[in-house]
Amino acid sequence: MAFQIIDTCINCGRCPKYCPVEAITAGDDIFEIDPDICVECEGYYDTQQCAVVCPVEACIKL
Repeated sequence: MAFQIIDTCINCGRCPKYCPVEAITAGDDIFEIDPDICVECEGYYDTQQCAVVCPVEACIKL
């Protein structure tokens, strides 16, 4: 399973900096997580960093 960024994203730019596998990129309107790359921070952190740093809780589990 991967995380996704929903339309409440405010494009603050925080999440890509914290993704250990660079699965997050800027989309047309909001940031996007590539589900083929996302590892939910397994092996890197105990919690999903995109969700932790998101100020509007736009990073959610699929």
